[in-house]
Amino acid sequence: MTGTEIEITGDLVRDLLQEQHPDLAGLAIREVAGGWGNQMWRLGDELAVRMQRMDPTPELQLKERRWLPVLAPRLPLPVPVPVRFGEPSERFPKHWTVMTWVPGEPLDHGSISRAAHAANTLAGFLQALHVAAPAEAPIATDRGAHPRNYTGGFEKFFQAVAPDDIAAEVRAVWDDAVAAQAWEGRPVWVHGDLHPANVVVSDGTLSGIVDFGDMCAGDPAWDLAAAWVLLPAGTASRFFEVYAHADEAAIRRARGLAAVKSLFLMLMGQNGDRGLPGGKPHWGPAGRAALDRVVQGV
Repeated sequence: MTGTEIEITGDLVRDLLQEQHPDLAGLAIREVAGGWGNQMWRLGDELAVRMQRMDPTPELQLKERRWLPVLAPRLPLPVPVPVRFGEPSERFPKHWTVMTWVPGEPLDHGSISRAAHAANTLAGFLQALHVAAPAEAPIATDRGAHPRNYTGGFEKFFQAVAPDDIAAEVRAVWDDAVAAQAWEGRPVWVHGDLHPANVVVSDGTLSGIVDFGDMCAGDPAWDLAAAWVLLPAGTASRFFEVYAHADEAAIRRARGLAAVKSLFLMLMGQNGDRGLPGGKPHWGPAGRAALDRVVQGV
């Protein structure tokens, strides 16, 4: 463990439930693979415990507690909804939350075979999510804004992992996004972190969206990037046709942000190949496939 990480075991989870929510302590507890800032444990068949682990502050969990109950009723796909709050204690000095379990397999371990259905489903979900956010909605400092504000992040990822064979094309996509007109509407609700580990699939299509810790009010292009990051090749145009609210500038911004997200997946894959903490070896191929879709615009 590092100084910021606490070893979380099934026994610890059960002890915390016994202390703060004893009526849930008898349910079966099973660890869920993955997770970095937070660690997930299944609790019975319908619930999960989200434990703050590497996140330095409880901000992301507290944001989910505040806003997911507001957003969930109007969203057409299942999302995790907080049902009980776990507060810091001597046993575990961080926050934890009992949430509804979203059934399905994470896309980074699954696949989409019903491409048109998935495109329609994602477009419908984002249509429902992308409504004007209230004045008190969170504003993120690292996402939700125009791509030009993220040039440093792009350069970092580009220099680390951009493939030589398509580097020029990736750079051109990014430069075009930076040059695109800014979002001029009111800030809308944005998930902010749509990548293969944060969506679940069933029966070959999208069936749920998870991990809303980065949700904020901002430019919908941050989520529209999922047309290339999540969907199979050849379905981006269908997605935008069904979504129906993205003008040319929004699509240009989204494509550039998809390049950033794809490079990030590749970097996490590279870190995993090198055995670095937090690395995800299987994200590398997914990131390269997504980057190819970005470059080809399909």
